[in-house]
Amino acid sequence: MKKPELLVTPNKVEDIEALAKAGADAIIIGEQKFGIRLAGEFSREDVKKAVEAAHQNNVKVYAAMNALFHNEKVEDLTDYVAFLKEAGVDAIVFGDPAVLMAVREAAPGMKLHWNTETTATNWFTCNYWGRKGAKRAVLARELSFDAILDIKEHAEVEIEVQVHGMTCMFQSKRSLIGNYFEYQGRELEIENKKREKNMFLHDKERNSKYPVFEDENGTHIMSPNDICIIDELEELIEAGVDSFKIDGILKSSEYMIEVTKKYRQAIDLCAEDRDAYYEAKDQLYKEIEELQPVNRPLDTGFFYKETVY
Repeated sequence: MKKPELLVTPNKVEDIEALAKAGADAIIIGEQKFGIRLAGEFSREDVKKAVEAAHQNNVKVYAAMNALFHNEKVEDLTDYVAFLKEAGVDAIVFGDPAVLMAVREAAPGMKLHWNTETTATNWFTCNYWGRKGAKRAVLARELSFDAILDIKEHAEVEIEVQVHGMTCMFQSKRSLIGNYFEYQGRELEIENKKREKNMFLHDKERNSKYPVFEDENGTHIMSPNDICIIDELEELIEAGVDSFKIDGILKSSEYMIEVTKKYRQAIDLCAEDRDAYYEAKDQLYKEIEELQPVNRPLDTGFFYKETVY
């Protein structure tokens, strides 16, 4: 049975070899100027080192260019695409058509993964972007199992699904918190892409804490829980979903390495020995649960429930 790619998001170059040994097949890296909600900031020099380290360990490298670009940044896209081609990345993740145009100009043979995080909700749209040049569609996080399976059945492109980690609930391109701090006569440091990890919106009624951070792309409010479907992988693997993503935003390097190991074990067992997977999956879930911070319970996201806004 075909195994899906295990895609992870390293915090820094030094994590790549450990993630490869833990079982990762591919990584996503980038810098905030072009990519959005990245686990770590990778300068151009870091990208070169990351590609070298990853390829030495048979791991693919995908570069994030999935931000939405205003006119003043469009001129920089072609140069960055040319750099990524020269650096040897395996694919570019994009959402804005401006990136597609830049790739056609500077790297026409580059593999493209279409990712808007929210609008990949049907197979017509996935195939539309496939016919424009994308080889993969990254599905929205708010889809049920049935919707994912239906899309995979009809898709003409590879399909990527997030199986673990937090998701974004709200984004504004404005520095909402920074502006509020400034109004109070305080400062929120976001220069040099510093991410404040101890800011939360607290919902007392539900006892939920929503992580909030700001970066070059604005203000992000994240989910109070982490998706975890390590014990529910069989239908997605049977359907031939091409890539399983573990999103490591606001997670430590140690956490990412351990979770990658457990998903590697789950994927291998599910593809090679289904009975062994059924015996092991509950224990694997418990082991991940033990890694979770007290305020980050696990759930199955929208896989088993209707989307409610």
